[in-house]
Amino acid sequence: MPAGSDRSTVDTLNAADLARDSGAAAVSAHGLVKSYGSVRALAGVDLEVPTATVLGLLGPNGAGKTTIIRILTTLLKPDAGSAQVDGLDVVRDAAKLRERIGLAGQYAAVDENLTGLENLTMVGRLYGEKRAAAKRRGEELLERFELLEAANRPTKTYSGGMRRRLDLAAALVASPPVLFLDEPTTGLDPRSRLQLWETIEGLVAEGTTVLLTTQNLDEADRLASEISVIDQGRVIAGGSPDDLKDRVGGERLEIRLADAAQGEVALGALASMTDDPPSAEGDLVRVGVRRRDGAIVEAVRRLDRAGIGVQDITLRRPTLDDVFLALTGHGAESGEADLQDAA
Repeated sequence: MPAGSDRSTVDTLNAADLARDSGAAAVSAHGLVKSYGSVRALAGVDLEVPTATVLGLLGPNGAGKTTIIRILTTLLKPDAGSAQVDGLDVVRDAAKLRERIGLAGQYAAVDENLTGLENLTMVGRLYGEKRAAAKRRGEELLERFELLEAANRPTKTYSGGMRRRLDLAAALVASPPVLFLDEPTTGLDPRSRLQLWETIEGLVAEGTTVLLTTQNLDEADRLASEISVIDQGRVIAGGSPDDLKDRVGGERLEIRLADAAQGEVALGALASMTDDPPSAEGDLVRVGVRRRDGAIVEAVRRLDRAGIGVQDITLRRPTLDDVFLALTGHGAESGEADLQDAA
């Protein structure tokens, strides 16, 4: 601690360290409210993110995801409610909190006229590091993100995926315990997206806490240990990906019949396999199953005994697409952009 640091700064740091060591949530928000004029962007949001986990904020444009991120990263003040990140209050301790978090937004925030190494060195200098130390940290991150060969190239020559990785590296220069990612894979090709997912998984394994906003349901399914579904400024559902899928129904068989005219007979043969009535649409029969073990074999036996031919049979688990449609009545990419984005 530098000479001259006041007692309040020491107390603030100690409080953050105690909160982390005691297993307290790395991110905690209660009753967050934010309005833009007469329009309420957040209407009382509660969140809890345990240390070294990923919370996915899932919702359409305009749901309030980016507004939440901006409040938690001290870029906006809430109209009501409170939030703590790494044991620090987002309003009262804003200056100190900025030293302990990383933020990567929807678009890579790098200087295209600087090289990759110069970008990371500059960020390190802004955090107060001496030039030599900032450069060493930059080289470490470039190697980690497989950008070392491009370290001395102007960033404007980087591909989209390289820029996103550099942006994430910049957010990690200060080794923050909490990382905020606002739709980090926007515009990436599948290979670059997969690489970024693997990087995020590695960070969490090392102890970093991540709050991730996304419209990519596959991304949320893979990365998030918990998901909060946001719609119209409210948390309308939360839980693990599996929990949310179970809420809209368990696994179901989808059976393609050889003869669509046998649909009613098939429903009768399969009815006792499920608690919910099976359904038929043309040659496609859907049957919810109580348990997955042996479900396909049992269905084929029943249909065979009834003399029903089967073209194809699949055991399908609900996806987050199904969850989102069931909860909101629309897809994850519908809606308008966050109001603050348009301001």
